[in-house]
Amino acid sequence: MAWFKRTDKGIQTPTEEKKDTPKGLWYKTPSGKIIDTEELKKNLYVSPEDGYHVRVGSKEYFEIFFDDNKFKELDAKLTAKDPLKFEDTKKYPDRLKEVQKKTGLKDAVRTAVGKSMGKDLVVAAMDFSFIGGSMGSVVGEKIARAIDYSIENNIPFLMISKSGGARMMEASLSLMQLAKTSVKLAQLAKAKIPYISLCTDPTTGGTTASFAMLGDINIAEPNALIGFAGPRVVKDTTGKDLPEGFQRSEFLLEHGFLDAIYERKNLKKQVNLYLDLIQNQPVRV
Repeated sequence: MAWFKRTDKGIQTPTEEKKDTPKGLWYKTPSGKIIDTEELKKNLYVSPEDGYHVRVGSKEYFEIFFDDNKFKELDAKLTAKDPLKFEDTKKYPDRLKEVQKKTGLKDAVRTAVGKSMGKDLVVAAMDFSFIGGSMGSVVGEKIARAIDYSIENNIPFLMISKSGGARMMEASLSLMQLAKTSVKLAQLAKAKIPYISLCTDPTTGGTTASFAMLGDINIAEPNALIGFAGPRVVKDTTGKDLPEGFQRSEFLLEHGFLDAIYERKNLKKQVNLYLDLIQNQPVRV
């Protein structure tokens, strides 16, 4: 039974030569399915095992919607100030710097213009990784400026929402963005320029109470959490058990709050189909 015995004594491997399993090789979905991360990426971060849509950000959505991932980013350097001198566990400017360094983002939304199936499209995409996709003054201003760009250049507007709600560090200034973005969308509608709203997981709080639900067409990804207050808050407030799937996109579609639900792989085609139909233009294939 020599194979159970160490024949060479004192074997030592230098630390730099030790082999560890690299992090991020596998992804586990909520249902327990294990997927290779490279396969997940090739499938637009949707699990082929159970259809679970992994939460992604503006980078991935720009890759999905813009032809050859070519676009011009709008107001890329716009950053938040601290007019309220807010401080909780740390000062707001310090928190911003920390998150900016960690994510490589300036704030919770990026806006850009580029070709989508051969035609111009303005896209505003939120990033949940930046303070929970919270809506502060910069988010409202960038969305407003993107809408202005759409109006000035007669280009359809797509809003991709992914947010935990208003940013508490900016208090009432954050809440003002609800009215600001809603007014801008009214101007967009007056100019008869199409607006498509795409709700992704999660779309909650002030985002839902403003631009996320004001689209000419409101669509969502499968099983996205969409609502004002979260299910736990609603249950604690009402003291009642909530229906199965409450505030998920399928529940909202069934109750008339959404027009359609599309898998991520079909989003580009369906959004552009809606734009062609709304504008009474030949359908692109």
